[in-house]
Amino acid sequence: MAFFPIIISGGTGTRLWPLSREAHPKPFLALPDGSTLITRTYERLASLDGAERMITVTNRDLLFLTADAYADAKAPELANEYLLEPAPRDTTAAIALAAIHLNATVGPDAILVVMPSDHLVHDQAAFAGAVERAVEQAKSDRIVTFGVTPERPETAYGYIETHGTEVVSFKEKPDEATAAQFVESGRYLWNAGMFCFRADTMLTAMGKHCPDILDGAQTAYETAKHSDLMGSSVLEFPMDPFSGIEAISIDHAVMEKTDRIACQKLDCGWTDVGSWTSYAELLPPDENGNRITGTVVQENSSDSFVHAEDRLVGLVGVSDLLVIDTPDALLVARRGHDQAVKGLAKQLSAQGHEAAKLHRTAHRPWGTYTVLEEGSRFKIKRIVVKPGAKLSLQSHHHRSEHWVVVSGTARVVNGEDEILLTTNQSTYIPCGHTHRLENPGILPLILIEVQTGDYLGEDDIVRYDDTYGRP
Repeated sequence: MAFFPIIISGGTGTRLWPLSREAHPKPFLALPDGSTLITRTYERLASLDGAERMITVTNRDLLFLTADAYADAKAPELANEYLLEPAPRDTTAAIALAAIHLNATVGPDAILVVMPSDHLVHDQAAFAGAVERAVEQAKSDRIVTFGVTPERPETAYGYIETHGTEVVSFKEKPDEATAAQFVESGRYLWNAGMFCFRADTMLTAMGKHCPDILDGAQTAYETAKHSDLMGSSVLEFPMDPFSGIEAISIDHAVMEKTDRIACQKLDCGWTDVGSWTSYAELLPPDENGNRITGTVVQENSSDSFVHAEDRLVGLVGVSDLLVIDTPDALLVARRGHDQAVKGLAKQLSAQGHEAAKLHRTAHRPWGTYTVLEEGSRFKIKRIVVKPGAKLSLQSHHHRSEHWVVVSGTARVVNGEDEILLTTNQSTYIPCGHTHRLENPGILPLILIEVQTGDYLGEDDIVRYDDTYGRP
């Protein structure tokens, strides 16, 4: 039952703002048990019998976050390959690239099992059985979509109308009354956005139903840049011609049109954790129906969800609330209105607000930095560099930097000099100086950086050399 797992990771999960941000989206959110959705997805697929190398379709900004998440997975280790899109173009382009790649490197009968990176499955055995049946269906030149038996009327999911294993129609997200009719009829399944097919079956269907997308993906594939990073094969596609590919879902481009489609029922405790209500359901309620993470005190309050990170949160005399508190943003919403949270995220993005893109703590290939305080002409950061990692060789046009080592050892290039710093030692990087920070030790390097200057934006970086291939 050999097949190739394909993980598609590109969405931002705006309904889970403020935890989900553009630069640290939903798949990388910490779940109540400390794991992440993308790590759980990797574990789920890598543990299946017959799984060959793992292929992830994502973008360069998420490449190293993804690699770190996979390194944390408790699953059989597979060879990893990454296909990096320069711009989001929905699922059709992503699936086209994966099918083209496997058709070229394995052959037309390579079987792909395509999964989003941000779903949860609680019954691994039932999931494995459904995948095994889907692979057998795919061998017979069928494109298999997975449908989940609905547990309730749900307006946030699309539906698949079925007759046995045949697909009758796809339905968009319904209103509540229509969703109730779907569930009562017994003919409809939730559309899980998971697929299984042979490479040649999908490429033939795309050639018939969306040839322009297929042609664009093929041209992008032929002009891709190949590299090896962290022991993994990476294909990076150029903006031109990729940016000209139509952004459309695979359901609209292919599934609703092809006559080669089949449906595999999935009864495995599936959820897409697509809202704060579904996230809260991962936690047990207390005696008042409250679900809580962090330090929370409450008086005469019930049926609320509170996520508290750094601060104490108190509730008095309230019910049916969602309270998500992060270091730089607070969300308060009434339960039942959480689907509208994405509207807030879109407003912030349109305004160019930093809270749409970044957390106070930002992840980089070499580690993390946390903005502790900033004001006119200054910014203070806590920087953590992983053992053996180093930042790019760089300079800044508008700022100077002061570094103080809190713990660990720092190797610093500062202009023509190279020095070693240990705990309580410091150095000053004048504006315009070429510099680099490296952790040569086996423990994390922690330092405080104080920036001063006229402009302190993250884009004031000129890179001369970078271990991680960033431009």
